[in-house]
Amino acid sequence: MQREPGKTPACNQSLAPITPPNTAAELPHIRQGTPEFRRAVLALFMAGFATFGVLYCVQPLLPGFSSHFGISAGNSALALSASTGVLAVAMLVAGMVSDRIGRRPVMVVSLLTSALLTLATALTDDWNTILLLRTLLGLSLSGVPAVAMTWLVEEMDSRALGLAMGLYIGGNAVGGMSGRLIAGVVADHSGWRAGIAAVGVIALLASVALWTQLPASRHFRAKRAEPAQLPARFAGLFRDAALPWLFACGFLLLGVFVTLYNYLGYHLLAPPYGLSQTVVGLIFTVYLVGSVSSAWMGQLANRLGRGPVLALSFGLVLAGIVLLAMPWLPAMAMGIALATFGFFGGHSVASSWVGVRAGALRAEASALYLFSYYLGSSVVGALGGVFYTHWGWAGVCGFCLVLTLAGVGAAWRLWRRLEDATGLLLVR
Repeated sequence: MQREPGKTPACNQSLAPITPPNTAAELPHIRQGTPEFRRAVLALFMAGFATFGVLYCVQPLLPGFSSHFGISAGNSALALSASTGVLAVAMLVAGMVSDRIGRRPVMVVSLLTSALLTLATALTDDWNTILLLRTLLGLSLSGVPAVAMTWLVEEMDSRALGLAMGLYIGGNAVGGMSGRLIAGVVADHSGWRAGIAAVGVIALLASVALWTQLPASRHFRAKRAEPAQLPARFAGLFRDAALPWLFACGFLLLGVFVTLYNYLGYHLLAPPYGLSQTVVGLIFTVYLVGSVSSAWMGQLANRLGRGPVLALSFGLVLAGIVLLAMPWLPAMAMGIALATFGFFGGHSVASSWVGVRAGALRAEASALYLFSYYLGSSVVGALGGVFYTHWGWAGVCGFCLVLTLAGVGAAWRLWRRLEDATGLLLVR
């Protein structure tokens, strides 16, 4: 098969086994329909649910933080940006730690520590302490998303992997929605501390489920990481014709998406709308369109090519922002639905494209994509507060509009560059 232009060639493995060969390869993988399969998918669904629940539960509470602590919208948004910023960096090394000590221990300790930090946050009444705890949360959380997919690939039978992976990712999406929704609704009746505590209790139960239900690894072999080789391997990814643009797309997609949701609550709680915290929290049920979008846009990319579908995804986000800037609630509801649909579709296409392009460097490329992705949430989400403070909701929409136009340009350039190089529209 002819190699795509600019695709990074396979290189020598940088992870050397430190344990002698054993009979792990001869042990059966987990098959669909077995009790082990049901235990594993339940444990990882709950882990994904809790991970993204505790990460994003503060998003609907940002206006409450501003009111309680007397801080600006931008300062309040640091409760989320501090977590996602540290998470972006920590995920680069969490995988290497799990290569050495095992997948299951890293995930269990990560989730249990995150649950305890969330409960501690609910008991705190000092803003700087909350930011410290949320920063530590980003560090502790990194062990689940960086390792869970690797555990599934290692332990699941190939015919069971698709369903198991889909259920884990579904847990991520449902957890992100539910964490926001539960925190927002509980906070409306009992205050923001109770909202965070409710999500923390769920995470604590999820960590127990992960500990007791996830089967022991059968196919894991400890490996010694060689950090000295990582800079060269990362540099090789940036020589690819597509990967740097895909990293930029991930940065812009999550950055714009988180910024819109961060400050939409402020806009809708204030006059002339004056909506309740519960109603604002219900906005996050729009996340359900994400599961439809990811699957539908993925199938569309198989027919039309990933480049045009990625550009279409940014176009949907752009249309959503235009509707969100209008002063009518029905238009805004349609706008947030369009932006959410475009975000999930774009993330699905971009992340899968990264894996296809990277070849033997798939792990490093995925780590850099996730680094860029969560860095976008941290940086753009915090900057959005500056625009909201000075220019209100219109400033946030204008800021996101410019970034989305940059994303359209990146997706278009990515598509045309590959097409020009081959004379063909590359599906890959």
